Amino acid sequence: MFPRARRRAAVVAAGALTLSLVACGSGDEGDAQDLSENRAGAMADYGVNQQFTATEPLSFSILYNNHPNYPNKKDWLFWSELNKRTNVTLEPVEVPLSDYEQKRSLLIGAGDAPFIIPKTYPSQEDTFVSSGAILPVSDYIDLMPNFKDKIEKWNLTPEINQRRQADGKFYLLPGLHEKPWHDYSLAMRTDILAELNLEIPKTWDELYTVLKAMKTRYPESTPFSDRFSQPNPGGNLLNILAASYGLEGAGWNFQHISWDANAKKLFYTGASEQYKQMLTYLNKLVKEGLLDPESFTQTDDQARQKLANGKSFVISSNAQTLVNDYRPDLAKTIPSATMTKIPLPIGPAGEINPSSRLENGVMISSKARDSKNFVAMMQFIDWLYYSDDGQTFARWGVEGTTHVKDASGKPALAPDVNVIGLHPNAPKHLQKDFGFYNGVFAYGGKPELVQSFFSPEEQEFQAVMNARTPRPVAPPYPFTDEEREQVSLWQTPLRDFVYQATLQFILGQRDLAQWDAYVAELKSKNMDAYMAKVQEAYERYQKEHG
Repeated sequence: MFPRARRRAAVVAAGALTLSLVACGSGDEGDAQDLSENRAGAMADYGVNQQFTATEPLSFSILYNNHPNYPNKKDWLFWSELNKRTNVTLEPVEVPLSDYEQKRSLLIGAGDAPFIIPKTYPSQEDTFVSSGAILPVSDYIDLMPNFKDKIEKWNLTPEINQRRQADGKFYLLPGLHEKPWHDYSLAMRTDILAELNLEIPKTWDELYTVLKAMKTRYPESTPFSDRFSQPNPGGNLLNILAASYGLEGAGWNFQHISWDANAKKLFYTGASEQYKQMLTYLNKLVKEGLLDPESFTQTDDQARQKLANGKSFVISSNAQTLVNDYRPDLAKTIPSATMTKIPLPIGPAGEINPSSRLENGVMISSKARDSKNFVAMMQFIDWLYYSDDGQTFARWGVEGTTHVKDASGKPALAPDVNVIGLHPNAPKHLQKDFGFYNGVFAYGGKPELVQSFFSPEEQEFQAVMNARTPRPVAPPYPFTDEEREQVSLWQTPLRDFVYQATLQFILGQRDLAQWDAYVAELKSKNMDAYMAKVQEAYERYQKEHG
């Protein structure tokens, strides 16, 4: 399972601009009014939270990311019930998960892409914009009342502006969350904390104190030995630390550009004082024997083994790895051990929730615009992906078969159906046997829906994170095609050098006193020229669209 943060756009954007998506200002109307030949099957009075049902039987092609954990079945209840409710048949073009991105590019490049192209992560659409192969969907949002309603009610305009290209339009319909959903943090042995009479640390400084106490009590241990370091060393640890230091991302979510909301300034992440402070903190942990230096090279299995053998007590975690990996591992070796995922420790940036309220979404093939059923297709997408009923259907399925209503009227998993271990002995599986809770269709929504399969423990974690302030959203700086081609030549050598030096500074292979020399080396790799292009794109966008 990959974190959404890891997939965030390499070019971050969004911000404190005043583009009004709901009002459909310039760039958000396009030729949406000239659709008189494209309304076959569409509803004349389709609106917010209204069941979409095509006025005649329709079928739409869709690129289908075929997950190995629940491979597609033609007799899934999802397909038949979707047709029953909407009068639409989806025709999946199946592509294995492992080949999805490559196959998607080939199909789009050849002009053979299905009309609906989901599971597209931010910035992946950039490649296809200049060719005209995908639709500027912002021109057609008047056809999507649920999408517009959620943008307005949840004040998502700054985040949506993240997705705009240099022409002021966006080409990806993202999944929308009312609240940020942050999953990744650290897990730690709470029985060790109890033994040492210590509370769960709330800050990174308190974590240091806890690790010191663990090391003192168990001198043969290395209290913190981490995982998620392949292929990016320190993948999760660097990313969550970066957020805590006010940076856009590091590790497996390295972002070249970060935003200082107080100074209203964009800056290069890997050359910043915040980045240096973060590396100084990790270097201190390594030097004092509190953080295993092998954390940045070892496999996940090696990290799990150290935890299970009592050689470490702290490790990166998400909700699933806590339940599926650590607790079963410890039950076999140290049955008395207890472990929990702690709220993300607080750093210099304060109590923030660093996760985005947008996630992967849907591109539309430009060919779809010429279809006589185009309006109906956009209404259908709006209902399935953005209406409350559509989101609930995609996640929970059919009442009386896959779920029942609990005493409060909320859906609860049917007793004979399992998913994510909630009913481990049930004979049926929500994803494998019915096709619901499918990553192609089920994402976004209100917190109570997004978290409806979460354990009470995970819901407590989310309650803490939801109480925190969302991270400030950076302003847009979309590149032109020519600029993107140029900066792409600079980005890879810069990123590779930052990765290399990051590891050297943390492990003490390079003294942090050489920081200025390191920054000079970044400049020799065109960092200043890159930042000049970013600043130029930022100022141009503000002038033209801000």
